[in-house]
Amino acid sequence: MMMVVVVVMLVLVMKMMMMMMMMIMMMMMMMMMMMMMMMMMMMMMMMMMMMIMMMMTMMMKMVMMMMMMMMMMMMMMMMMMMMMMMMMMMMMMMMMMMMMMMMMTMMTMMMTAYR
Repeated sequence: MMMVVVVVMLVLVMKMMMMMMMMIMMMMMMMMMMMMMMMMMMMMMMMMMMMIMMMMTMMMKMVMMMMMMMMMMMMMMMMMMMMMMMMMMMMMMMMMMMMMMMMMTMMTMMMTAYR
């Protein structure tokens, strides 16, 4: 009887581990995507800036610069927020997994003890 329980436990744990791994991988992917997007945005902004610089007079340039800076800041903020959110989600999931594992162990222990 004990052996069976142990085996089941092992399988469950393995499953959990796999899930966790998958989650982490997903997280990494997301991060990468975010970074890429950020880079792209930056590039775009730079290009735009260059173009504007070519065209405008000094005063206008200043204003435009300010605007661009603001935009960049905003983008950064957004990205940061997203990352934070993702992290939070990740943590939650981990917690859940842990809880489930604990529960399983408890249940099995109880059963064995009862026997």
